[in-house]
Amino acid sequence: MFRKMRRFKQELQQNEIERILRLNTSGVLALLDNNGYPYSVPLSYVYSNGKIYFHSAKSGHKIDAIKNYNKATFCIIDKDDVKPEKYTTFYKSVIIFGNIEILDDVEETLLAIQELGEKYYPNHSSELQNEIVKYKTAFLIIRFNIEHITGKQAKELL
Repeated sequence: MFRKMRRFKQELQQNEIERILRLNTSGVLALLDNNGYPYSVPLSYVYSNGKIYFHSAKSGHKIDAIKNYNKATFCIIDKDDVKPEKYTTFYKSVIIFGNIEILDDVEETLLAIQELGEKYYPNHSSELQNEIVKYKTAFLIIRFNIEHITGKQAKELL
């Protein structure tokens, strides 16, 4: 169902893909909106238990697109080192394919909020807990269920 990477020698190993997923802080989510246009939006995320979680407002273009069509891609750029003298870029990136859904499970939502908070505001658990309690009814969490994942790097990084 998913294509094999054409330049397979440049394919990243699974442990490197996992590193990129854990350590990076943003990527671009690509959806198909209800008018048939691609809609891509940069987002912060957390990778946990083989899934990706995003927080969101409860309405807007992204939510409408998710309700319209649940397949999506998410791209993370780990390295982007332009080498003008060589007419190339030394890069590493990951592209994820899967389906996306708005969570309605309260426990999973709170767990995702906790993990997002710890990723972006580490070592401040009491402040984080206060924010979660204060805003827990305002949170909307989106879960990206991974079906296929690839990573690629510039041949110069091999």
